[in-house]
Amino acid sequence: MKVSKDLMAASSAPLVLAILAEGESYGYAIVRRVRELSDGEIEWTDGLLYPLLHRLEDAGHVESRWGQSDTGRRRRYYRLTAAGTAEITEQRRQWAAVAAALESAWDGVRQAITPLAPGAAP
Repeated sequence: MKVSKDLMAASSAPLVLAILAEGESYGYAIVRRVRELSDGEIEWTDGLLYPLLHRLEDAGHVESRWGQSDTGRRRRYYRLTAAGTAEITEQRRQWAAVAAALESAWDGVRQAITPLAPGAAP
């Protein structure tokens, strides 16, 4: 299954914020964590992640620092700010409302397309 670009774009910021709520991380580890959380259904590219991280940083939700990996390679690490923590709370509220609306709509679809059992009254 391929997740649509629209859905991926809408869910990317909340996913990154939630991952960074687990602790400081860097680009490749964030991409790997998204893949883990989605059981491999969501595959991000650098072209999606880094502009998003820059937007989150510009908004004050994330801050970054340069550090070194275990191998000595320079790496940029990202962490959540207090404003980012508040944004997660708001994102969760909004996504809960969307998820509830979708569940209600899908229940209606399920009922509309579920064939009647043999012998059941219409």
